[in-house]
Amino acid sequence: MTFVFRPLRAVLLMVAAISLLTAPAARADEAGNVRKAVAAFLSVPETLVESVTRIPQGGLYEVLLNNGELFYTDKAVSFVVVGNIIDTKTRENLTRVRLDKLASIDFKSLPLEQAVKRVNGNGKRVIVTFEDPNCGFCKRLGKELQKVKDVSIYTFLYPILSDDSTAKSRHIWCAKDKAAAWVEWIVDGKAPKAAECDSKAIDLNVELGRKLRLTGTPVMFFANGERTVGYMDADSINRALASLPDKADK
Repeated sequence: MTFVFRPLRAVLLMVAAISLLTAPAARADEAGNVRKAVAAFLSVPETLVESVTRIPQGGLYEVLLNNGELFYTDKAVSFVVVGNIIDTKTRENLTRVRLDKLASIDFKSLPLEQAVKRVNGNGKRVIVTFEDPNCGFCKRLGKELQKVKDVSIYTFLYPILSDDSTAKSRHIWCAKDKAAAWVEWIVDGKAPKAAECDSKAIDLNVELGRKLRLTGTPVMFFANGERTVGYMDADSINRALASLPDKADK
């Protein structure tokens, strides 16, 4: 009995070990096949499919596109599910949690030297915005940000609406007082004077915005890396800032 049992155990352990070693490779191959099939279904290059990840729910695959869109499919890509996955035990919206995580950033990694900085009060709190100078909601936001106390605001000029947006952004960036030129335009409607300088920062901002999947303006980032898209009034901004620890290193 002993002679038979030990080899059998050894065989079973070896099979289990091989399964553990080959499973990741098999999943990688399967994910690769899903990526190809999704790209073919959407008639887009595979490079536009940012990631394919198997999730615990129903053996589905999460597909994330470069533009931030997320959906689900099976390993054969025989169907596509666009919508939310809800955990029935916790009632948690798993899709929303995932999207929020994907939308958050490493705040410290932002190249703040490419942004226009202005300070209200002691400037202890920090907000980062991406704004197009010709964006109507950015102009509304600009007036609200004037009411937010004790905050440093870093605005990345992000001209995506028109050539005129790019021209205005470059004039503002090249002004002697960038912050004053920005506020005069976005709040008061006073067009920036023509100015020339090294405005490479504007091009870098556009590249950065694309990497962050910013498809519109305004977009705000808070010190915890969370983003908000669209207009917010001063009270809402203050509440969001109040929920975060103070950030003194500006």
